[in-house]
Amino acid sequence: MTLLRDHDLAQAFDHASHTYDRLTALNPGYRSDLLRSAQRLRLPRGGRGQRVLDLGCGTGASTRALLRAAPYAAITAVDASAGMLERARAKRWPQNVRFVHRSAADLTITDDEGSYDAVFAAYLFRNVAEPGAVLDAVRALLRPGGRLLVHEYSLSGSPVHRAVWNAVCRGVIVPAGTLTGDRALYHHLWRSVLAFDTAPVFERRIARAGFPFVRTVPVGGWQTGIAHVFLARSGVDGVRTEAS
Repeated sequence: MTLLRDHDLAQAFDHASHTYDRLTALNPGYRSDLLRSAQRLRLPRGGRGQRVLDLGCGTGASTRALLRAAPYAAITAVDASAGMLERARAKRWPQNVRFVHRSAADLTITDDEGSYDAVFAAYLFRNVAEPGAVLDAVRALLRPGGRLLVHEYSLSGSPVHRAVWNAVCRGVIVPAGTLTGDRALYHHLWRSVLAFDTAPVFERRIARAGFPFVRTVPVGGWQTGIAHVFLARSGVDGVRTEAS
């Protein structure tokens, strides 16, 4: 199973950026699910006085969800694809939103360590080569007790849900990518879900990275058992804890 990584994956997203919004619009509930997840962060006072990192922001759908859920938060949206960021920046944003071209692997060299109240990562972790290292970097970026929300295609482990994902990819996702000339990317997106942690395994991975309070919530609709939301809080003392 060949997956795109790092520079190759960023280039594939660059190429697909001009059609990406149209393709995600074909996914029922794509934007409403992101909004529901952003609201689960429950940032107080509409996010006033809060700093939020949108990790893997793409063309800005997750950023828009965060802005609607917390309109007064200072939002930093980060992505490794220059093409996706170009599409995001071309949209209208208030002054409390800024975009940064940076890969998840480069978070360890940021000068923002320990300064975020929340991190939102939608459809990111299955696309990074070392999810554990990215989780470590995210924990370092969060204030003690800060909130992490991961919205991700992470299968339940049931053969039925795996079969549904395969059917959707073969029948819709890969053919749509083929029509736009982005078959390699959408084939990667299909296979990356199959290769990624199941939801219980990823929950334990988050806990081991220093987030002792983790809760997993399934996404509804056709994605039930295919996509999950992982809500976590960093340890107050920042110490790693083993998941039970």
